Amino acid sequence: MERRDFIKLSAAGAVAGLAIPAVVNAEADKLPTPPGEVFYTKDSQGRWNGKAATHLPVIEASKDGGKTNVKVTTPHELKGYEHYIVKHVLLDKDYKFLAEHFFDPTKDTVPVSTFSLDNYSGTLYALSLCNKHDLWLSSAEV
Repeated sequence: MERRDFIKLSAAGAVAGLAIPAVVNAEADKLPTPPGEVFYTKDSQGRWNGKAATHLPVIEASKDGGKTNVKVTTPHELKGYEHYIVKHVLLDKDYKFLAEHFFDPTKDTVPVSTFSLDNYSGTLYALSLCNKHDLWLSSAEV
């Protein structure tokens, strides 16, 4: 292969390598990820079957004037850095990030988070991340 042909083919390959992932990512952004591939749910526990009772976040929400108060609890004990809930993440109805709370397993004894949202209504999602048993998702209507 001549040097000029090699350069042409290399340039064409680089352009294709940049264009194809952009199209795939644009399509992927339109669809939510199904449970069991990125997160687990009560109905889709995957390889962690039987762990939902202690890993699934529980959402309690109430309205107070223009505020929506949200309490997220995961009924999981914190055993130092050996086994603990790393954080809670709150997402809106479109799975967009709203807030998060990290836990310190040397200080926190129960994974409980409280959030105050400005006049939110609709579906609310909570994620609970365990350092051993992955990411768990619950939802509630507010």
